Amino acid sequence: MIKLLVIEDDKTLSENMKEIVSEIGEVTQAYDGSEGLYEAETGIYDLIILDLMMPEMNGYEVLSALRKKGLQTPVLILTAKDGLEDKVTGFQKGADDYLTKPFYREELLMRIKALLKRSLGLFNENTLEYNGLLCNLGTNEVSYQGELLPIQGKEFELLLYFLQNRNIILTKEQIFDRIWGFDSETTLTVVEVYMSNLRKHLRQTGIDKEIRTLRNVGYIMQGA
Repeated sequence: MIKLLVIEDDKTLSENMKEIVSEIGEVTQAYDGSEGLYEAETGIYDLIILDLMMPEMNGYEVLSALRKKGLQTPVLILTAKDGLEDKVTGFQKGADDYLTKPFYREELLMRIKALLKRSLGLFNENTLEYNGLLCNLGTNEVSYQGELLPIQGKEFELLLYFLQNRNIILTKEQIFDRIWGFDSETTLTVVEVYMSNLRKHLRQTGIDKEIRTLRNVGYIMQGA
């Protein structure tokens, strides 16, 4: 499932955006810059919608802090400022797109989908392809060279997470928070169990060999 982070101090607007973008994925909300930065630093989100004028830290500061830490999560800046100088500043600090308030529902969705398509390869006929592997995001099915693989549920989400983050180290904590959630009652060892099952189901594709275990750290999928 796609995970979106909305950092906006206006709670009414935040709720409106949550309602709009929930059709794309799961939404987490933060209501000031410091809280938003804390959430964003977990690295489990696919896209961040970031307001500029907020208490604690403004959007520029949040964005700068994220990029300095090496986090390249796509960021859509949302603000009432529509001057060229503000836009240039946002892009210089690492923004990926810019949307001025007030905005149309359709435009917000269009811009989010464009960013996700660019960063994750999504929304291209609702599928994700990799070396003969085809993930259908509409049916949550995985096939390889036309043959359906027994990859479902959390395994499907786990596979997508690796495909979307190739050549990036993913810690067990990141994987757990992304797939099972912070408030899950299960334990971190569940990651190892699902990794073992996923590798087994990918064995006939050869893609299982691309997922390396980094001892005491996590995993990395090293592929083209």
